[in-house]
Amino acid sequence: MGSGISGLEQTYHVFLAGILIILSVMVILCLIRAIIGPRTADRVVAVNMMGTMVIVMIAVLALMLDEGYLVDICLIYAMISFLAVIVLTKVYVGVYLEKKRREDSETETEKEEPEDGGV
Repeated sequence: MGSGISGLEQTYHVFLAGILIILSVMVILCLIRAIIGPRTADRVVAVNMMGTMVIVMIAVLALMLDEGYLVDICLIYAMISFLAVIVLTKVYVGVYLEKKRREDSETETEKEEPEDGGV
């Protein structure tokens, strides 16, 4: 009976290690998307996804190592990741609005200038 339970624990350990490997590959792919992503919105989403996957990795480690304090770290990291994405979004929206305001003022200036050299 004891060998069955230890075999089950070993199976869980291998399964959780496989999950960690898959998640780490996905985090690397998200990092690549955050670096090359054509638009800023793609980069913000990639950073948010990386934060979520790191949270899941910490939770899997907490389960794998049977350490309860890692769940607390996971919750703290979730709050910090959420605030980071909110700050990145606010900065992105501010830059976008400033760029749009600048483009609108340039088009208004072009409309106000007379086209012929004054007759």
